[in-house]
Amino acid sequence: MSEVARRHPDAEVQLWCQDEARVGQKGRGVRAWFERGIRPEGVLDHRYASAWPYAAIRPGTDDAFALVMPEVSAAAMQAFLNGFAATLPEQVDAALLVDGAGWHIAADLAVPVNISLIFLPPYSPNLNPVERVWLYLRERFLSLRLFAGLDAIIEGCCDAWNRLIAEPGRIASLTNYPYLQKVRTL
Repeated sequence: MSEVARRHPDAEVQLWCQDEARVGQKGRGVRAWFERGIRPEGVLDHRYASAWPYAAIRPGTDDAFALVMPEVSAAAMQAFLNGFAATLPEQVDAALLVDGAGWHIAADLAVPVNISLIFLPPYSPNLNPVERVWLYLRERFLSLRLFAGLDAIIEGCCDAWNRLIAEPGRIASLTNYPYLQKVRTL
């Protein structure tokens, strides 16, 4: 983080975490309480249309930004970064924690000047607090649903995200990792 602070000496540097998740017609089951001895019915689809919500959250706060994209690619990541950068206040620079996905490290990715990418170690999704947000959304709003097509998937993702941000303190409670508390703002 000191490298980010050196590059932007007059700015407030904030830690943000970013990730994306696949949501699609080929859903996933969840555990559910039900009467003993009876298996509850659930719906699963075997079609393959998918959308990807991209999100950036500020750990331990309710600050968040999200876009739902029809693909994962460097172009989609560029659109996300541009949209996210536009929402940051003028004197704030984001140290954005990302994994090493190919679209995060693409050579043609032009990272905006008020964002610095910080890469997580390989094979460590448990270090990214956004993973808990995806789990929460899947368990409560996105599982055991049939989506008619891509538009329905995008609408379902947007509805789930809007329901999440409507709950005060929910994102903060999901993302308040102890090891990130000291580095939220530098």
